[in-house]
Amino acid sequence: MKIHGRAWRTIWPDEKGVAFGVIDQTRLPHAFTTLSIRTSGEAAEAIRSMIVRGAPLIGATAAYGLALAMREDPSDTHLAAAYAHLFETRPTAVNLRWALDDMRAVLAPLQPGERFDAAWQRAAAICDEDVAVCHAIGEAGLPLIRKVFETRKDQVNILTHCNAGWLACVDWGTALAPIYMAHDAGIPVHVWVDETRPRNQGASLTAYELGAHGIPHTVIPDNTGGHLMQHGQVDMCIVGTDRTTATGDVCNKIGTYLKALAAHANQVPFYVALPHTTIDWTIEDGVKEIPIEERSAREVTHMTGRLPDGSLATIDIMAPGSRAMNYAFDVTPAHLVTALVTDRGVCPATREGLRGLFPERS
Repeated sequence: MKIHGRAWRTIWPDEKGVAFGVIDQTRLPHAFTTLSIRTSGEAAEAIRSMIVRGAPLIGATAAYGLALAMREDPSDTHLAAAYAHLFETRPTAVNLRWALDDMRAVLAPLQPGERFDAAWQRAAAICDEDVAVCHAIGEAGLPLIRKVFETRKDQVNILTHCNAGWLACVDWGTALAPIYMAHDAGIPVHVWVDETRPRNQGASLTAYELGAHGIPHTVIPDNTGGHLMQHGQVDMCIVGTDRTTATGDVCNKIGTYLKALAAHANQVPFYVALPHTTIDWTIEDGVKEIPIEERSAREVTHMTGRLPDGSLATIDIMAPGSRAMNYAFDVTPAHLVTALVTDRGVCPATREGLRGLFPERS
């Protein structure tokens, strides 16, 4: 995707064997800055502090982090320690575990002296594969948008929650990939962007990248979507997911479940876009089995914004002495999901639907 006319990925090899680069998403939308990650510890902190975020990008960052660990010390002991350190950074997004398991499977059989080169190459390949997967998701979801347009012959209004665009992946994105492709194909789309409290990934990130691509959009408070649906102003919802169960339950940014309930009540299609790496085939019941990350209450009690002079400031917005709770994700049961949009096509949010696209898991 392009920022200020230049094509970017969210992660790239900066200096072979020395560092990799990322966009510092904690600075968006007020400043576009990049960071050079030089150690596996810095990679872990970038994931934990949400300098990088989004399930696919977390996985890619962990892969490069493990590669840097093999430069530091390619021993079995350090491989295990670096795996554990990176794994504990974000407990909910399954791509983190997938990428680390993939890297470990490549590295474990090798002699220590062979591990770094193999790790660096595999991390780069994981990034390239993510781009191809997200492009395929876009192609799978585009007909859903085109069908609405061909029926209405008017602007297609799409509601999304959190950020599931190219900033959450290596490129293209998941939920936003079909929207980008629809816009590029000349279909008039307009996106309702949930602000997505408490970290405002919608207002800060989704709106930023949609604006950079020239896609019409409107940022709305999180509690506005139901009202818009009641009044026929939402044609479909498309969101991403950080973990999807073998039965079609989806775990995504907190507030997704409420949007799914509103969509169900108003007969608005509710689609979830995901790469195959986000499916956790070991879990049946998302509500009971998926670990929900609880983050710092400070993300709720404080907000950062730009002052009139252009400087940034973080302020306390809470009543003194009040407590805050900050669950990062919730689970939307499969029966509220119209369909899953994957890199292998669209399917019902059921065990049978998923296995139809991924028969090797049967």
